[in-house]
Amino acid sequence: MKRAFSLCLALAFTLFFTASPVAAGSLTDGKVRAFINTLQEAETLEGDFDQLNEELSGSGNPSEMPDFSSIFSDSVNKMRGHEAYDRMEDIVEDNGFDSMEDWGATGDRVFQAWMAIEMENQHPEMVREMAGAMDEINNNPNLTEVQKEQMRAMMGNATSALENASKAPEADKQAVRPHMEALRSATGSGEDY
Repeated sequence: MKRAFSLCLALAFTLFFTASPVAAGSLTDGKVRAFINTLQEAETLEGDFDQLNEELSGSGNPSEMPDFSSIFSDSVNKMRGHEAYDRMEDIVEDNGFDSMEDWGATGDRVFQAWMAIEMENQHPEMVREMAGAMDEINNNPNLTEVQKEQMRAMMGNATSALENASKAPEADKQAVRPHMEALRSATGSGEDY
């Protein structure tokens, strides 16, 4: 489980996580803690998620970018019908969530707020790095035009994410801020992005 979420997180941080629509109400300290608890408890399902990841890797377009604004909600939908879904649902409900959908929506909001916090002090540097990366793509003689277009599309998503990350509700950021280390620990993410 940790590897499945770590992979999603690595991609999200690499692409700077696009903003998700604001859901009703604010995140609470209790909801954030419950979400982190589910990630920690879900480590017991790691083998099930390895199998699910293998099954899902064969479907879909590998060059298509996931929607990082709903990465947890989308994961819930992809899990349906797999035995890991029922086991994860037990963990989710044991931690006070009404449903897997409630858990997924909470996860989307937690990670949007997390990314917004991470980006607050890094915005100018990220803009420079993205501009440099775009120049490298455009000037790389070893890439075909199709490859360049795919990479430009990815960079476009990252640029959009950078612009939208600041839209995380302030109340969500305040709820997530005290839990940054616990989130990093639960997801196996380092401090450097």
